[in-house]
Amino acid sequence: MILPTVSRLLCGLAAVSLVTTPVAVAAQAAGGAPSTGLDIPDNISILGKSDPNVRKPTAVVNGQIITGTDVDQRVALLVAASKGQIAPEEMERLRTQVLRNLIDETLQIQEAKAQEIDVPQADVDQTYARVAAQNFGQDVGAMDAYLTKIGSSPASLKRQILGETAWQLLLRRNVTPFVNVSAEEVNEMMARLEASRGTEEYRLGEIWLASTPETRDQVLANLGKIVEQLKQGGSFLGYARQYSESSTAAAGGDLGFVRLEMLPSELAVAARQMQPGQLVGPIENSGGFSILLLIDKKAILTADPRDAVLSLKQISLKFAPGITEADAQAKLATFTNAVQAMKGCGDAEAGAAAIGAEVAANDGIVLRTLPEQLQPLLADLQIGQATPPFGSAQEGVSVLMLCGRDDPQTADTPSFDDLMSQLEDDRVNKRAQRYLRDLRNDAVIEYN
Repeated sequence: MILPTVSRLLCGLAAVSLVTTPVAVAAQAAGGAPSTGLDIPDNISILGKSDPNVRKPTAVVNGQIITGTDVDQRVALLVAASKGQIAPEEMERLRTQVLRNLIDETLQIQEAKAQEIDVPQADVDQTYARVAAQNFGQDVGAMDAYLTKIGSSPASLKRQILGETAWQLLLRRNVTPFVNVSAEEVNEMMARLEASRGTEEYRLGEIWLASTPETRDQVLANLGKIVEQLKQGGSFLGYARQYSESSTAAAGGDLGFVRLEMLPSELAVAARQMQPGQLVGPIENSGGFSILLLIDKKAILTADPRDAVLSLKQISLKFAPGITEADAQAKLATFTNAVQAMKGCGDAEAGAAAIGAEVAANDGIVLRTLPEQLQPLLADLQIGQATPPFGSAQEGVSVLMLCGRDDPQTADTPSFDDLMSQLEDDRVNKRAQRYLRDLRNDAVIEYN
């Protein structure tokens, strides 16, 4: 069972295996070391052993201990959420990344306390209970038992909630009030949107890793492992937050809706040929490699038919366990003929009862939320018509009958306030990254 996130709280849980990018230590080119502001010689001799993976996954962060148990319990959350198996050779890398995450979390909690920002335990417990309600009804005890069963603990998850909450409160006090977006910037953005009305824009997710000639092969191998895990059902959001070196990592790699001309040419060419849900990569660009996921695409400021709100009736017929193929085909034919004979939604209940079928109704389904195979079928239906049957001999068969449709209105330019908020959020996220980087730089960390 996967525990859903609360305000990006647990979106990293689905990252299955850790693929790290090695740091280049060899000379970059014949011209010598790159201009980094550091005094790094062209030829480096490593003195002594320096393999962080052989260290025990524990640390002391500004005097606060992160134990091996802390790491084990957080790893257990990741493993349980992954839905897949973690290869033994990847487990040590996973533990290393979890330790890094726990160090960041500790720094965030410590900074909040230093700024006299208190997160009441009651607030943490309330969020924990909300997560339990989403997964186990109202039974907090059931979630406690589940976490213990998988090798984690309620305390580990509550600490993650505490870290997320403390950091958001800290940003709200120390960052958000000092982010300014001018009216001129918003008006310029509104004008650009209006000029682009009707052109397509793409909502993309990206995982980007930097590479040099020396690290190119290793980076490609790492990204290949990530692609393999994603194709097996891993969370793109989780992997992007764990591994991407782009500034969008904190948002799960989500670039939002962008026009192709805003992208590097290599990514624009790939995105133009993609369909929603498709994953491509690695693609070489801008000093590194990208994995792209096309989340959605739409025409700018144009109504999307997939935003239509439908009123549907699902007519379903169950098959007896162990039914033969011949009997299943006969029942399917009877079911199909009965549906075709129904005179619209008003006749659905009576027609279904005559063949032993069941009817369920829903008056508020947005077309884009339905499975992709059904969306084009329903988009073309008239009121009272039904889709072709779908299902199996084991599950039975169903059709969806269209009983009403509220088509979306013509899309308007986002409001001034909406665009202002979008620009402010982007700047807050960038400053938050710098804030955390400064905390790391000032921290006293001892590894055991």
